[in-house]
Amino acid sequence: MPNDFLVSCNIYNLRVMDIPVNPIYHIGERSGIKIRKVLFSLPILITRWFFRRMVQKYIIRDFHPLILFYIFGAFLMLLDIPLIIRLFVLWGVNGSIPPINALTILFCTILGFQSILFAMLFDMEANKGLKDDSK
Repeated sequence: MPNDFLVSCNIYNLRVMDIPVNPIYHIGERSGIKIRKVLFSLPILITRWFFRRMVQKYIIRDFHPLILFYIFGAFLMLLDIPLIIRLFVLWGVNGSIPPINALTILFCTILGFQSILFAMLFDMEANKGLKDDSK
């Protein structure tokens, strides 16, 4: 199933169901998927579809606070980068790690990761009604 179609279905709260399908190849026929091509392009596409789904479903169509958790978590995780660089610079210059810098990195990492996990939990709860319970 094309991922773009599944993302669009989720944006409009449409239910989908998994149906197992076995691919049938003729003798000597192989799949045309090139792993090297898909390995780098697919993660970029999935990331773009994620942001499209967040904007369309949780900002434009109906606001949901999980967006704030994603933004806050991403901000804190990105704030870790300059703090880690500062930690290594101060470690190289002074020969010791400043405790307040290490605690700030730990605080930003834990709080950022926890915010992203809460956003994921809210997203799963918002999509709970779309799940197929007939199994």
